[in-house]
Amino acid sequence: MSGNSSAPQAGAEPRICCGLFYKKARMTAGTPAMKGFAMNIAHKIISAHLVEGDMVPGKEIGLRVDQTLTQDATGTMAWLQFEALGLPSVRTELSVSYVDHNTLQMGFRNPDDHRFLRTSAQHFGAVYSAPGSGICHQLHLENFARPGRVLLGSDSHTPNAGGMGCLAMGAGGLSVALAMAGEPYSIPMPKVVKVWLTGRLTGWAQAKDVILHMLSRLSVKGGVGRIFEYCGPGVSTLSVPERATITNMGAELGATGSLFPSDERTREFLRQMGREQDWEPLYADEGSQYDEEMEVDLSSIVPLAARPHMPDNVVPVAELAGLHVDQVAMGSCTNSSYADLHLVAETLRGRRVCPETDTCMAPGSRQVLAMLTEEGSLASLLESGVRLLECACGPCIGMGSSPVSGGVSVRTFNRNFEGRSGTRDAQVYLVSPVTAAQCAIHGCFTDPATWGEAPAHPDFPARVPDGRHHFLFPAATEEERAKVEILRGPNIVALETFDALPAELSGEVTLKVGDGITTDHIMPAGAEITALRSNVPAISRYVFSRTDEGFVTRQDGVKAAGRAGVIVAGENYGQGSSREHAALAPRHLGVRAVLAKSFARIHRANLINFGILPLIFVDGADYDRMALGNGVSLDTSSMTAGGEASRWKAWATCASATTFPTRNGPCSRSAACSTPCAPAAPDKGTIEPSAAA
Repeated sequence: MSGNSSAPQAGAEPRICCGLFYKKARMTAGTPAMKGFAMNIAHKIISAHLVEGDMVPGKEIGLRVDQTLTQDATGTMAWLQFEALGLPSVRTELSVSYVDHNTLQMGFRNPDDHRFLRTSAQHFGAVYSAPGSGICHQLHLENFARPGRVLLGSDSHTPNAGGMGCLAMGAGGLSVALAMAGEPYSIPMPKVVKVWLTGRLTGWAQAKDVILHMLSRLSVKGGVGRIFEYCGPGVSTLSVPERATITNMGAELGATGSLFPSDERTREFLRQMGREQDWEPLYADEGSQYDEEMEVDLSSIVPLAARPHMPDNVVPVAELAGLHVDQVAMGSCTNSSYADLHLVAETLRGRRVCPETDTCMAPGSRQVLAMLTEEGSLASLLESGVRLLECACGPCIGMGSSPVSGGVSVRTFNRNFEGRSGTRDAQVYLVSPVTAAQCAIHGCFTDPATWGEAPAHPDFPARVPDGRHHFLFPAATEEERAKVEILRGPNIVALETFDALPAELSGEVTLKVGDGITTDHIMPAGAEITALRSNVPAISRYVFSRTDEGFVTRQDGVKAAGRAGVIVAGENYGQGSSREHAALAPRHLGVRAVLAKSFARIHRANLINFGILPLIFVDGADYDRMALGNGVSLDTSSMTAGGEASRWKAWATCASATTFPTRNGPCSRSAACSTPCAPAAPDKGTIEPSAAA
């Protein structure tokens, strides 16, 4: 954990490193949350949970958190961080520890981590979901999510629960650990975007196509600093699982969260899940105001696909007709509901998948699997040639079922970043479940106009099995829980204590990258690497390994010389997964600043949490003038959150220099050296410290 967590002095600017300190919330004239003002759903939930700040877009606010969730890829660090806080129990209404990412029992590391998570949950008073029970977001929607609550999860797709009117947000593990400790969660107050839905989905179009349509219009940066609130007559035509598909992939828009109202369809879903008592109505007030508005006609939506290697690279499926498909993978937190997989079974019923197209499916939960089994859909799927995978994330993060070399993989997942599937040169397309089924049948993309009549959307079976007995609930009293010993394996390494940020940071650019760098670029996923998630020194050796194999070696040299590493990046640096290892591992290696054109929300917060400065170029031309090996000096003592840090300097260095050149002096290399220096960087400039996340 960062050493920069001391309380600020009176009159000091808000912290930029840890997020532990809060001001009293204030309601001012014009604040939407004032009594008597018409409020939208987002403002209702935020005002009910506001403990710090003003509800003005862009201003930092602190929110009381009702529920948290963690998953095993991020959860071990989150629970180690919570343990370090020294509290006997979690202080939330509900906290759940899910195991759904790294379920392959390869050697001792994954099972040891699962045991640690189980015993930590029992010790600290959280619910534990064992491997094989299902995907955290599907399970939480079925069993725990509630309208009007604030949910914080150490997974970027936590907004899935927005499908039932829950303000659900993804965050890094440290932020979730603090929320479990009862601390508010700090974010810039988002703008609220009204998405007016009309019509209804027709033919082969599904909810997945709605969010792909949104991505095609707005891009992966279009939701940054925003909550999308869906309303209008089209809302009532969508089931809660369909709504959850749309809110789930709001993460790909970069959105803080996405919300649907809690209406009679929400009530019916909760009744079917055996918890109607959790329902409460939640609607926008008549005349409520929004910061932005857009309209989507559901009846105009057609089957869509996101082409490699970005979720916003969207085209109609018809345009891809004839493209050979090597693999079809169905499941994920986006599309593993009963309705999704029932429709796949109906599409495949009486037909066989193409023998050249490896086809696999992962149900979202044991409950989903049980319903498919009881109605005979599972038998139909297996008879068609579909391979049944465990109820887990699996292929989404390259945890098994990787495509062939250079192969085309069609997936019902949410991300198609290069290499994320586990195969570096795979070409991954994102589609709806029924589009995936058609690709499996034909072995290629085909025009939806040739698919015939679409199967009817199913209702839930008359009997929906209860899956709550699969959870391990904690003992009722703190005394009983304290008796549970937390068990650790040899791969679980204690937290590192980092040095505080110096008043003057002297460093060197050890990496320069372009736009759209994801957390998968920074810290690759996959079975081999993510098994090291509880061992930061070990996993740090893989930082940027698939982007620049020389980065770790260069960074080691800079750190050994007593200098800080500096990364220079383009737009939307750190988009994608909430994995805080993408910040924690570079910090372990000695990276202390990232100079970028813009940052993704969660990753920016993770950088701050671990003492890496997220700085934004005010003048984009300075990015172009920076080069690998440039020296950088930053006066951190004058920085304020959201202000301009004009006292910084960059200068050219020489690869053959034996000593680091001084800012104001010449290179110390021999005058006879003929090696040209790196391109001169600006000797001054303006950098804007990213607002505290």
